Amino acid sequence: MRIEHNIPAGFLENRRVHVLVVGAGGTGSAVAMGLPYLDQAMRAWGRSHGIEVAMMDADVVSETNCVRQPFSLSDIGLNKATVLINRINLFWGTQWKALPFHLDKRARINDLHPDIVIGCVDSRAARAAIDEALRGSLNRTTYWLDLGNNAASGQYILGQPLNDRNHRKAKRLRTVSELYPEISDVKQAEDPLPSCSAIEALDRQEPFINQTLAMSALAMLSRLFRHGKLKHHGAFFNAVTGHMSALPIDPELWRRTLKLKR
Repeated sequence: MRIEHNIPAGFLENRRVHVLVVGAGGTGSAVAMGLPYLDQAMRAWGRSHGIEVAMMDADVVSETNCVRQPFSLSDIGLNKATVLINRINLFWGTQWKALPFHLDKRARINDLHPDIVIGCVDSRAARAAIDEALRGSLNRTTYWLDLGNNAASGQYILGQPLNDRNHRKAKRLRTVSELYPEISDVKQAEDPLPSCSAIEALDRQEPFINQTLAMSALAMLSRLFRHGKLKHHGAFFNAVTGHMSALPIDPELWRRTLKLKR
């Protein structure tokens, strides 16, 4: 049976929403570039004091990154998160933060106290690290929005990690690692390594997959922040067919999905 998700009481009242973006690659950069518009919209709606963003990634810009990601040749060798956040701060007058390291310790999320973690990572190990950090008994993160893709398709899923903030209940939004545990199973082989040339990068992934997923995910968040409720908590996109299929909030569907994975 499909149900409606309601944002927790007090989530948007008289405070900024703290967002941590993990990953500054193709999808993460698209998300980061879209977040200032969400910040401006929230202020216009009078729903909160906007958002405060931190972006985490230890990678540096390579020549290949300049093909599908918003980096130029002058950025090569610089930290991705630092480049993006500095650019956003200069244009929008924000004071967002760049964290030039990988997520590899639980304390790093706990110390930041994010309300929402947006995961834009491309490995099982990275997703497992996010999952482990957010499920900690001391963690109080309300939402985990995961975005992922392959050559011509992808998905975004909003969940509520089982932690000190989100208690065990039937209506809790299931996370991507709960519905699709293989996505963070480090025992399985990782996807191929990043492309080392521009033509290989374009052959291995359709252009605009990252932007399509990022804008769709942010549109979902904007509805949640404006109306305080959602009827879906993610979607699947196929660039070959052009189809976007919403993931309904349906505990029975969650149960069937988990049953199929066993």
